[in-house]
Amino acid sequence: MAVDTASVSAAPGTARAGVLIMLLGMLMFSLNDVMGKWLVATYSVGQVVLIRSIAAGLVLFPFLWTRGPKRLVAVERPGLQLARVFASTAEVFAFYFAVISLPLADVMTYWLAAPIYVAAVSPLVLKEPVGWRRWTAIAIGFVGVIIALEPSSQALTLPALVSIFGSMCFAFMMVSGRSLRGTPDTTLAFWQVVGAAIAGLLWAPFDWTPLNPLDTALLGLLGVVAMLAHVLVNRALKLADAATVAPLQYTLLFWAIVFGWLVFGDSPRLSMVLGAGLIVASGLFIFFREQQLKRQGKLKD
Repeated sequence: MAVDTASVSAAPGTARAGVLIMLLGMLMFSLNDVMGKWLVATYSVGQVVLIRSIAAGLVLFPFLWTRGPKRLVAVERPGLQLARVFASTAEVFAFYFAVISLPLADVMTYWLAAPIYVAAVSPLVLKEPVGWRRWTAIAIGFVGVIIALEPSSQALTLPALVSIFGSMCFAFMMVSGRSLRGTPDTTLAFWQVVGAAIAGLLWAPFDWTPLNPLDTALLGLLGVVAMLAHVLVNRALKLADAATVAPLQYTLLFWAIVFGWLVFGDSPRLSMVLGAGLIVASGLFIFFREQQLKRQGKLKD
């Protein structure tokens, strides 16, 4: 599952460690995606999300304990926090529903388009001016999405549309995260886990499959790996500048193609490869252009 890497800059002299940790974090996210796709072939999405959330909560608990319960309850802008929880829950469910039917590379391509959506809505939601260069990149990114989606009666399937919906939910999480900078990462993660756990608890009893020991361990590992991946990404963003490590999130697409081929026998479609290329190129341009404007202290390009 893709990750929001918009964060703060880093201490000097540690860029190499930040890059290595970021690459490891992306590999962990990719392994999480592979395990999730494997498990939803046997267990319902609600069951997978429920057990995953419980395991993630256990990993997160020590970090929450040090901050105290007041930091979890006394949050800024509760309405936006609640909307973000709904979006994060929908995003998780959409991802697992999508990978039931689609190759990992297809799903990851749609998710990596989220920064393009963020750039497109920033003028309206965040009041961040966007100039013609970034608008051009946004348009190219949308063309990439259309090419990857391959809108025809044969290719425009429900799982593909669910993927687009999920990536838009992820984009909303990124936008709302920028608006909730005063909320600690652990608090945001806690309520995301709680929202997913509640939704999984409501869903799972209606489609529960008996667990064997190995799959129970894998379902628990799913949540642990996801939380550790988030920790690694946050650590990388503290060790190196965002401009150095954030573009490494696109290695998720490489791992999705590799693992999809090795584990599931998926071969990427030509239209998916072309669309993914446009999405990655436009996303990188938007990111580096924003970094350049921040250094120059300009508001628009």
